[in-house]
Amino acid sequence: MSSDPRRRRRPRRRFPPEILTHAEVLGLLEACGDHLTGIRNRALLALLDRGGLRLGEALQLRPKDLDGGAVRMLHGKGGSSRIVGIGPGAAALVRAWLVARGRWAHLPPSAPVFCTAWGRPLAQGYVRRLPPQLARKAGVLKRVHAHGLRHTHAAQLRQEGLDIGIISKQLGHRSIATTARYLNHICPLAVVEAMRGRAWGTTAPLRTRRAPSR
Repeated sequence: MSSDPRRRRRPRRRFPPEILTHAEVLGLLEACGDHLTGIRNRALLALLDRGGLRLGEALQLRPKDLDGGAVRMLHGKGGSSRIVGIGPGAAALVRAWLVARGRWAHLPPSAPVFCTAWGRPLAQGYVRRLPPQLARKAGVLKRVHAHGLRHTHAAQLRQEGLDIGIISKQLGHRSIATTARYLNHICPLAVVEAMRGRAWGTTAPLRTRRAPSR
């Protein structure tokens, strides 16, 4: 086998995203537990799922960026900023974490919302390893990862019939065309609905093959 560093590595195989059901998301949240870090992790996953944030965006949030059901991101992808909404359930979990977070004394004012006990930002590697661990604990058989919660959020919004312009702003896309491609990749509703509408009666009946005479 050649050890030439210039040799191109084979690209990693990418599997299509797997959208979680509401029950599966709740299972992940329940698997976080009720200890302090569990309360933190539950709030973080709820924010990713119900707000559609990118992981890097969520980990940069400061307490001043949270206002009930509104989340302000000053450093989104490409340096853009935006405000997204989250539902009351996710907002309640985030509020519970902010209260619990106060038990960590001497946190610096600059500490992000989702931090360690010493006020340091959570490592992205830690958060990426977390969902698969929780999935095994919760008995969720699908591939679960942090960015997959953003996929789930987008798919849910589309299934609920929200205007694509609203979905685009929530996800932080620069154009509706980007959102359309994104949705068609993770949730091709038109294809699925078309195939669901096909009944057996719309095709020619299957012919059974006669057994040869002996």
